[in-house]
Amino acid sequence: MIETTEFAGAHKTNTSFLAPLERRLAPLVIPRIPVWLETYHLTMLTAVWSLMIVVFSFLAARNIRWLWLVSLMIALQWVTDHYDGKVGKYRNTGLVRWGYYMDHLLDYFFLCSILIGYALILPERSRFQLLLMLALFAAYDFSTFLAFAATDKLQISHLKFGPTEFRLALIIINGLLINFGTRYMASALKWVNAGAGLGLCFLIYATQKKIWAIDMKRKEPHAVL
Repeated sequence: MIETTEFAGAHKTNTSFLAPLERRLAPLVIPRIPVWLETYHLTMLTAVWSLMIVVFSFLAARNIRWLWLVSLMIALQWVTDHYDGKVGKYRNTGLVRWGYYMDHLLDYFFLCSILIGYALILPERSRFQLLLMLALFAAYDFSTFLAFAATDKLQISHLKFGPTEFRLALIIINGLLINFGTRYMASALKWVNAGAGLGLCFLIYATQKKIWAIDMKRKEPHAVL
């Protein structure tokens, strides 16, 4: 029996600052992607970029200018991650559920590679804050996918901040590290985590309120005896 219901995970809701620009670029870029570069190639390339991020970060611990290549890997990961699903839809490859699973799983590997890279570069005292940062970002992911299961709506941006803005912020941070060293970032991590923690609390409150309203709307009135 062929399933006819459309998979909700095939559609993402992105209300970030740069999303309108990305939508304008997509029709220009997608037809120009080489035909031999398949959607699953683009998805799996995140594993390559993540591995190279760790390698270049290891080298950056000895020469901070290797971070330029880390930033290049981040930019390449954005390109392949942003267009893999769009290429799949454009070419009708049918890899909707596989793409959903592998895309988001590899996004987590990408995040881990970034934090492992910073752990190699920053002073040892920063590692607790990096571990806490991993826990916070994992909580954002948990909230996103639990909310998706409850609402059938995959919201990938929060407070106008989405995947593209996250990667751009990483590239800016790397530039600052190259020019000013690691001391300031090591001191700033606790404030970044504090802001991420507050944002997580706001997200959880808003999400549970929305899901509560859905439950109440669908609740059948009790029969009057």
